[in-house]
Amino acid sequence: MNINQLKYFIAVAEYQSFTKAANQYYISQTAITQQIHALEEQMGVSLIDRTRRPIALTPAGNVFLIEAKAIVERINTALSRVHDASTGLVGTLRIGYTKGYERSNLSNILRSFHLDYPNILITCYRCDTDMLAAGLFNNEYDIIFTWDSTNILEEGTIEYKLMELAPLSVALYNSHPLARRNSLSRKELKGEPILYMSPSGSPESYGDNHFLELYKQAGYQPNILFRSSDIESILMMVAAEEGISILPSYVTSKLTDADNLTFIPLIGEGEFEQILAVWKKEDESPALRQFIERI
Repeated sequence: MNINQLKYFIAVAEYQSFTKAANQYYISQTAITQQIHALEEQMGVSLIDRTRRPIALTPAGNVFLIEAKAIVERINTALSRVHDASTGLVGTLRIGYTKGYERSNLSNILRSFHLDYPNILITCYRCDTDMLAAGLFNNEYDIIFTWDSTNILEEGTIEYKLMELAPLSVALYNSHPLARRNSLSRKELKGEPILYMSPSGSPESYGDNHFLELYKQAGYQPNILFRSSDIESILMMVAAEEGISILPSYVTSKLTDADNLTFIPLIGEGEFEQILAVWKKEDESPALRQFIERI
């Protein structure tokens, strides 16, 4: 028994025709008939009822069809994994991502890649953006998903891809006077106690300065009551009615029926968060390069 015999048998079973199965594999009908007959002799059972038109499987043939398909699939999987190993597509891919981005589409990207390359172990790390940048340069991560709190694009040793421009939303408690609005501008938030979500552990990051400039353009300095990179804590404080916050859509879009929380789109120029995938130019890892092609 060999894999070609199994493939020929599967084709005959699915087409219910020796001729059509032979055409699929560009061999003669006589050759495929001989291969199926040899398979039956080896197994000591009849797999195909040749007295019927179109031909049909015997009870033994129906059972063997299921097994034959499973065997061929396992062989193909083994060959694929061996090929991946020979091309370097094995090992570990270390991925860092900014806090909150676990709610984005990133998990779907990772799942799709893992299904195609099961020999690569994907490890994930959730950090502040400044820690992500430092980790990338210290070879702790192969690629990071971040928004730029460190002006990382000024580094000549990196490459990057824009993943998304995530719109911003205002997080309010349900009884807030603005909670019934369809949209809000930053100017309308003047005087509100702000629970400020920062991507960085440092108080004056490049990214923070960008958003503080948007407050300045709106005509005021924000009343920042609390500053944190911990999104869950900020959401809890908003729900406790201690203040409001501005959060990216990848955090808020999947929060349905959140307890005492309402999310209103923030409109205006520049009201988005830029998410980048960043990696080092010098990293020629086949696993990383294949992953980059998929994002």
